[in-house]
Amino acid sequence: MIFTWTIGDCEVEGGAEELLVAFDRQRAMRVLVLPAWFDEANRMRRFTIEVMRRLDRAGIDTLLPDLPGCNESLAPLDAQTLVGWRNAAASAARQLKATHVLAIRAGALIAPPMLPGWHYAAQSGPKLLRALLRARILAARESGVSETSDALIAEGRVAGLTLAGWRIGAAMLQSLETAEPEPAPNAAAISQQMIGGAGLWLRAEPGEDSAQADALAAIVAGAAT
Repeated sequence: MIFTWTIGDCEVEGGAEELLVAFDRQRAMRVLVLPAWFDEANRMRRFTIEVMRRLDRAGIDTLLPDLPGCNESLAPLDAQTLVGWRNAAASAARQLKATHVLAIRAGALIAPPMLPGWHYAAQSGPKLLRALLRARILAARESGVSETSDALIAEGRVAGLTLAGWRIGAAMLQSLETAEPEPAPNAAAISQQMIGGAGLWLRAEPGEDSAQADALAAIVAGAAT
């Protein structure tokens, strides 16, 4: 279930080998999973794995590669760029022979356009930044420090920012200010309403929801039947 994949055919800042969580039995349908980012990644990690377990039982391979700078990666997060992550996702899709992509939240910002698949509750770059900035401003206020979004963005464009514990480089921050998901013509949007309940990214702590995992896996597996 735990493997590695090698970043060898694209320009990405940092190391060449990253971890890969996969249910890989060399089946016909192989889904590249691009998870939520930053604090949402922590809240939705178990949910994402549970969806992958259900797809495995449905006869579908799932492949969840670490991006450079994330999780156990040795690459520095603040050196990463949106273009670099897009290149890494495309490289993983090629190397792992993915046939489809399941992009979750901000993962939709880097989904390879050549793959059919699904974008679940896709999140834009500006919305992602607003949530991270809000968390930092609230934390600063509790410490008696006054910060504003405008001032933080101005600082981040030049020197990068630490947001919710994540060190985001200037290049990444600048890209996120305008980044929008660009689903391919054969990529379907999955709304939270289709899944049911409130999005797990809204919770204060990491969590899971079996019914939601069932619903998302059923949508993906339905395409294979």
